[in-house]
Amino acid sequence: MDPGQLSAFFMWCSIINLALFASGWLTFVFAADRVYRMHTRWFPMSREAFSTASYSAFGQYKVLIFIFNVVPFAALSIMT
Repeated sequence: MDPGQLSAFFMWCSIINLALFASGWLTFVFAADRVYRMHTRWFPMSREAFSTASYSAFGQYKVLIFIFNVVPFAALSIMT
């Protein structure tokens, strides 16, 4: 693969992952009570523990998106 193809690949990976992140975040923001009720059926936890776990998961996913998708795309864009 040449750098142009890799750049396009990482661009689309970034777009898809950021869209998934945004849709998950919007679901969490606007339907948090419903998501909480659904998860507490499987895993009993307090509201504070649920919020902590959710924010932690979203934060980790965002960091992974930037490390493995956005940064390689930016580096390849600078190179070409």
